[in-house]
Amino acid sequence: MDLNQSDWSNKSSLKESNIIIDVRTPEEFDEGFIKNAINLNIYESSDFVEKIKSFSKNNEYYIYCKSGGRSSAACKIMNQMGFNNVYNLTGGISEWNGEISN
Repeated sequence: MDLNQSDWSNKSSLKESNIIIDVRTPEEFDEGFIKNAINLNIYESSDFVEKIKSFSKNNEYYIYCKSGGRSSAACKIMNQMGFNNVYNLTGGISEWNGEISN
């Protein structure tokens, strides 16, 4: 499900069990990321899928990339794997007005 920045920010911060995933490359991640995000590079697809397999399907996952394309693809992959609570940040980090960590 695509969420605008405001809805994504509000929902992602509601529970400590919510997981924020940055699907950009490690180099992009090092330039700055949304607080508490973990980096899982979607371009390394087999590694991405293997790591996702270890995640609980009961949690909520908030996914972003630079502009929303890769994170949308990641959400589709996760949905196909049986994850129902997956949310894509429309516009990605390039349109993010919140805090950036590095």
